[in-house]
This record gives sequence, structure tokens and C-alpha cells, in this order.
Amino acid sequence: MITSEADPTTGSAFVVPALTDRTEVWLVRHGQTQWSLDGRHTGRTDVPLTEAGRTQAAALRAVLADVRPALVLSSPRRRALDTAALAGLAVDAVTDDLAEWDYGDYEGRTSKEIHVERPGWTIFADGAPNGESAADVTARADRVLTRAAQAATRGPVVLVGHGHLSRVLGARWIGGAARDGAHLLLGTAAACVLGGEHAEPVIVRWNIANPAG
Repeated sequence: MITSEADPTTGSAFVVPALTDRTEVWLVRHGQTQWSLDGRHTGRTDVPLTEAGRTQAAALRAVLADVRPALVLSSPRRRALDTAALAGLAVDAVTDDLAEWDYGDYEGRTSKEIHVERPGWTIFADGAPNGESAADVTARADRVLTRAAQAATRGPVVLVGHGHLSRVLGARWIGGAARDGAHLLLGTAAACVLGGEHAEPVIVRWNIANPAG
């Protein structure tokens, strides 16, 4: 068992089951929505994919063409489920643990608007009032990663979700804290691959560009 660095916001550490060089955990962000295009924080609101987002989602078929998943998990939001369907993925289970960060009072607002009131604010470090803290999201991310790593012993696992949550997943996989997700840019309908090397968790590929742009 490999224990990552404890997250100082929670005092906990993510424990990764034994990994092999063949471990594959794919992170897939949903396609473009009008709110993602506008830079508005989209957590609970079930905003549909734009036509461009649907095109992006369909283009993921090429990215995932050689992946034969042992398990596909999805966020319950329609934008994630539609992305999975258009990408040709058969979702095995829907989990609230893959839902986007709950932005609380900041739902639907842009970072620029929020910075007028709170200069220097970031969701990764500061969380959202009446929404989720970094500790809340860390707990969800760790549960998903534990489930994914265990299933990955049977073959590739695909997690279909959202931008900020996926960035926390990437950070936690390699032993970082939720705040480290701020350094992992992730575009709409982009994919990432988490894996192992010499039994250590690694990021194999990050922010794989969507073929549709």
C-alpha cells in the first residue's frame, strides 16, 4: 500500500492500493456548456452541453478508441452523462462523489466577479461559502480514487466528471492536496490518464487535447 502526503486541510492521506505499470485510470471532463464558455462556476446547476460540446464529446471516441474499460463511473449531472454517451462509454454506475464542487453562494458567478469581493480567492484553497470546502471535496476525491484503483486491477477505469473535481483527483493521486489542483489546467472534453510506475502513482498524460478543439 502507498500512502500519499496528508492533506493539511483534512489531516488525512489518500492510500493507494498496490499499482502496476499497467494501471490506467482515465479522467474525462464533460464537453462545453454555455456556462463553461462564459467562465461561470457550474456545480449543482444542470446546464446542457452546447452543440460544440456535443461535438467535443463525440470526438472523445477517437481518444478512447483503444480503451476497454473494466469500469466506467460518471457524475450524476446531465452534461457528464451526455458526454459519456456521446463518447461511446457505457456507464456502469453514477456516483455523487464525481459531482462538481458545490460552489454554494458562488454558483453561476465568475472568478472575476468573486475577486471584487475577495481578492486572491481560489476555489481550491478557500472553498465556497454555503458550498463545499477543500476538505469536503478531498474526501469525495479520495473515495473515488480508492474505488477506481481497486477496479483498475481488472482493466482500465474511466471517470467522467468535471473540471475542478478532476483537477483535485489528479492532485490527490500523486500525493498532493486539493489546493494543488490549481496547477493542473483541464479543458472541456479533455482526458487524462493516471497510472503507476514501479508501484508509485504517476500522471501518465494530462489535459489531452480534444480532437474537435
